[in-house]
Amino acid sequence: MTALPSGPFSLWIKHDGGGRGTTGRGPTFASMDTLVQLEKVTKRYDSSGPGSAAPPAVDNVSMRIGYGEAVAIMGPSGSGKSTLLNLIAGLDRPSAGTVTVAGQRIDRLSETALARFRARHVGIIFQFFNLLDDLTVEDNVLLPAQLAGASRRQARARAGELLERMGIGEHRDHYPARLSGGQRQRVAIARALVNAPELLLADEPTGALDSASGREIGDLLRELNRGGQTLVLVTHDPVLAERYAARTVRIVDGLVAGAAAGVPA
Repeated sequence: MTALPSGPFSLWIKHDGGGRGTTGRGPTFASMDTLVQLEKVTKRYDSSGPGSAAPPAVDNVSMRIGYGEAVAIMGPSGSGKSTLLNLIAGLDRPSAGTVTVAGQRIDRLSETALARFRARHVGIIFQFFNLLDDLTVEDNVLLPAQLAGASRRQARARAGELLERMGIGEHRDHYPARLSGGQRQRVAIARALVNAPELLLADEPTGALDSASGREIGDLLRELNRGGQTLVLVTHDPVLAERYAARTVRIVDGLVAGAAAGVPA
């Protein structure tokens, strides 16, 4: 049975490499171990009909993300940024190249092994929350821990700590429909963190929120990163990328167009 972490929030993040925690401009590759590594990754989707070969969604991309980094993947709609995130998460497989996360070649894992790997190592935050409306807030957060094999007692203790940390502990017995958008996203973040993943992926996490709630969620993600959580943020918004990530990778037509370092506001 899987044991969940306990204790202070800053110690909830599993980490086997060096360079935990970032402030200011963040760490560099030379000072930390690599958590995510993509080597010459291409993703093509089947085209419909003869002679209608579509360009690859991701085209020969190589990149590394170190433990403790906050990286924004930025690009316009259709640029390939969400496909890249799905490849890092193991939700999609590359047509060519290799994807390594936490020392594991996830591109060659079976579907069962991939699901097990995600449960233990990767947390995902979605733009539209993806909460189950027929489960309470607490049960939504509990679900990944129980799927990972944690006891209900351990999972409830962990969920309670996270919900309090997210400022929504009083809503644990409510259903998602009763919550605001910002509160729902806090539930989604707690759910993503319940198994203490090394890697937290956020796909347009403020896209469905008003500006005030979006700033609150952005500040929360930045605080998590400063506590040592590795964060990969997908966004089309350069302001969001500059404010909440220490490094930005720009994707245009499936290609890496450049990288820049930004200072969190």
